[in-house]
Amino acid sequence: MNRNWLYVFIGGLIEVVWVSGLKHAATAGEWTLTAIGIAFSFYLIIQASRRLPVGTVYAVFTGLGTGGTVAAEMIIFGEPIQWTKIALILLLLAGVIGLKLVTDKDHKAEAKTKANTKAGEASCTG
Repeated sequence: MNRNWLYVFIGGLIEVVWVSGLKHAATAGEWTLTAIGIAFSFYLIIQASRRLPVGTVYAVFTGLGTGGTVAAEMIIFGEPIQWTKIALILLLLAGVIGLKLVTDKDHKAEAKTKANTKAGEASCTG
């Protein structure tokens, strides 16, 4: 996994924390940590979007955040466990994984094409 995808996954995990913070924060310190989480997760997404397709980055980011938030609410905060929700989260995660795999494949093909083009230009000028 390259650094940009790592940014997306870390940003998605931080999103789970700050979204939960929006619901459960009660003190100024908790609200401050929530705001820092928002800023940091968006910073990571912006960095990843500079090198990866923004639509895919955003879909993966929000998918991880959505699935993680629903899971955290059930596991940590006592939301009732519903098998329908779990099945839908798994479907969402399958889509996220699929988007990442397709984007990696496209990104590698594009990088290879660029390298071949540069090599061809160098041999024409040299």
